[in-house]
Amino acid sequence: MEFKVYILKSVKVEKYYIGSTSNIEKRIEFHNSKRARWTKRYQPWILIHFEEYSTRAEAIMREKYLKSLKGISSKLEKIIKDKT
Repeated sequence: MEFKVYILKSVKVEKYYIGSTSNIEKRIEFHNSKRARWTKRYQPWILIHFEEYSTRAEAIMREKYLKSLKGISSKLEKIIKDKT
């Protein structure tokens, strides 16, 4: 099973969401649903970046790293740009 780390961007405001999952399509659908707690305030969300990892542990480590950069949006945007 592959695990993905993903970055979503709100279409309405300059907000990013970073997460990890094994089913990215289902997860994005959830973030754009009424069931989502934090993300429903900033819907709709679009996928702007994802990375694949072979283990959940690797994905979680990368997710934590990207979240540590979240306040430093210029570094986060550089990572996104370099990967595309």
